[in-house]
Amino acid sequence: MNGTTLDLAADYPLLNVFWTTMWVFLWVLWFMMLFRVIGDIFRDDGMSGWGKSGWTVFVVVLPFLGVFVYLIARGRGMGERALRQAQQQEQQVRSYIRETAGPTGHADELARLAELKNHGDLTAAEYEQAKAKVLAA
Repeated sequence: MNGTTLDLAADYPLLNVFWTTMWVFLWVLWFMMLFRVIGDIFRDDGMSGWGKSGWTVFVVVLPFLGVFVYLIARGRGMGERALRQAQQQEQQVRSYIRETAGPTGHADELARLAELKNHGDLTAAEYEQAKAKVLAA
């Protein structure tokens, strides 16, 4: 190592590293909040096109004031819209899984028959007959 690298590290004390880290964190947090607000503007189906364009211009032209005013005016609805969207996505995933998995009643029915056989409610012959009927369906 040369002396200039060590001198550079010595000229940047630990408190400055802390402040730089804090400012980077705040900028990342700010951009996350800005993108979240812009995403919420376009996610809201109840808002007209003019309302969306007005809020977008306000948030882009005066970002700090626009984001804070949006959070005050429409912040409560942000959580409700995000929850509604998450529920819709979960419902879509569940319906997709049901469609692709096919009928799952066979496994449940076979498990019920095995349980009846183990408890002595069905004989081995009755179990085999019922099992064949379930698998044929």
